[in-house]
Parts: sequence; structure tokens; C-alpha cells
Amino acid sequence: MRKHIIRLTAVALFALPSGLPHAFAVSKEMVQLQTQVQQLQDMVQHLQTSNDERMGVLVNMVQQNTDNMNRMMASVNALQSTLKADNDQRGSSSTQLSSQIQSLNDSVDELKTRIANLTTQLQAIQSQMQNVNGMPAQPGGAAPPVNQGPGQAAMPMPQTPQAPPVDQLYQGGLRDYNSAKYTIAASEFGDVVHYYPQDPLAGNAQFYLGEISYRQGKFPAAVKYYDAVLEQFSGNPMAPAAELRKGQSLIEMGQKDAGVRELRTLVQRYPQTPEAQQGRSALNGMGVRIYAAKPSAYPAPPAPQ
Repeated sequence: MRKHIIRLTAVALFALPSGLPHAFAVSKEMVQLQTQVQQLQDMVQHLQTSNDERMGVLVNMVQQNTDNMNRMMASVNALQSTLKADNDQRGSSSTQLSSQIQSLNDSVDELKTRIANLTTQLQAIQSQMQNVNGMPAQPGGAAPPVNQGPGQAAMPMPQTPQAPPVDQLYQGGLRDYNSAKYTIAASEFGDVVHYYPQDPLAGNAQFYLGEISYRQGKFPAAVKYYDAVLEQFSGNPMAPAAELRKGQSLIEMGQKDAGVRELRTLVQRYPQTPEAQQGRSALNGMGVRIYAAKPSAYPAPPAPQ
């Protein structure tokens, strides 16, 4: 028995060195795997923490943007309410505002036209001054002398006063008109008509001469100036206003039928203008049909005997 135990112990001792390395290798791999698993778990935890932080930042930003949007919407609603209230309050004066806007647009168009033609007009004036009697102008603006014959002294030609440029005259008249200096403005507009009768600004000057007379209660004179605009400058931007003012002047003079005809002509000829809108309002206020009744195609029955 003792020998048998000794033999088994020897066999175990011989087997032990061959199994130990394998067991150690397995334990080392397990430790490495556990280490890697722990590292992965740490990384996942770190990513989860980072994602939570970023999500918190995003949620905060979205909330801020939502708050800002709500404030902007509230401001827009308040602004719309204010604009609506202003429009309601100004509804009664919309016609006057449209007329003022139209007048400003007309003035802008006139300025553009005048600026485009200014260089040409200045060149023409300089050419006329330099070619008086086929000779260059003398220093100081004096006219060239005229030879009276042998032995006679040269007599200077009488100087013809030069009118200021049309733009200068017109702008001066417009400035004085807007300042209610009607006497001076009438003189300046009259010079425009006198010295530059074919210039488009002459039509504007005629209209403002009519406006001055209208404001002063001189309605026959106003009608005369408005007629000049309509007859001589029918394509002038002031033509609709001249038609309206002519009708109003005739009504003020007690010529209601003639004034109604002018207002009807205004509505038919310039239907889309603010002046036509004023003409419709005036006709409606007088209880007059905007369009005259068309004559019947059938003759009226004879009066009973």
C-alpha cells in the first residue's frame, strides 16, 4: 500500500510541471479579457456621459430658440395690430395721401426729364451766345460792334437780356409756391410760359398759375390756365389734376352742368388716377350719375294734342 501511494505521488509530480503552464496561460488571457471588457465599459460610460451633456446643450438651445421665436411672434403681432390701427385711423385721408404721392411721383419724373435735357439746353444756350451775328461773344457778355461805314465809329449793338434757364425759373416758382409766396411764384411761372412756351415745364407752370388763381378765388382765371394745360399739353402729367380743378372751378362759379361734364370727362379719360377717384366722390356727393345717360335709339313719342 505504501508503495502504491509513493508511485501515485511520483506520477502526480511528474504530471504537475506539464499542466501548470497551460493553467497560467488561461488565467492570463482571462485577466486580459476582463481588462478589455472593463475598458470598453468605461468608454461606453464616457460616451453616454458626453451624449447626455450634448443632449442637454441641444435641449437648452432649442428652448432658447423657441422662446426667441415666441417673442418675435408676439412683436410681429403687436406691430400688425399697430399698423392695422394706423390704417384704420388714416382711412379717411387715403384720398389726400394718394394725391400727394401722385404729385411727388410727377415731380420726380419731371426732375428726371429735366436733368436728362439740362446738358443739351446749356450747350444750345452757349452755342447761341457764341454765334451772335456769326462772331464769337465778346468778353464781359458785350455784343460785337457794328461797323457804320468808313470814318464812323463802331456802335455796339443793344444787348438782349438773356432769360434764366427754364429749370431755374420753374424750380424757383415751385419753391415760392410751396412757401405760399403766390405773387412771386406767379411771376416766375409766367416767365417760364413767356420765355419757354414749348417746353414741357410750361404746361406745369400753366397748371400752377391756375392753382394760384384757384387758391385766391379767381376761378375764371383758373379755368383759363387749366384749359391751357388740357389743350396745349394734353400729355402732361398734370392734365388729370387740371381737369379736376377745372370742374371744381366751374362748380364754384355756379356753372354746375359744365363742371359735371368736366368731372365725367376726367373719370372717362383718366379712370385709374387719384384725381378720377376724387371726381367720382364729388359726383356721388352731388347725387349725379358718373356716366351720362345714353340717348335712346327710338324717337320720343309725340306730345298729346
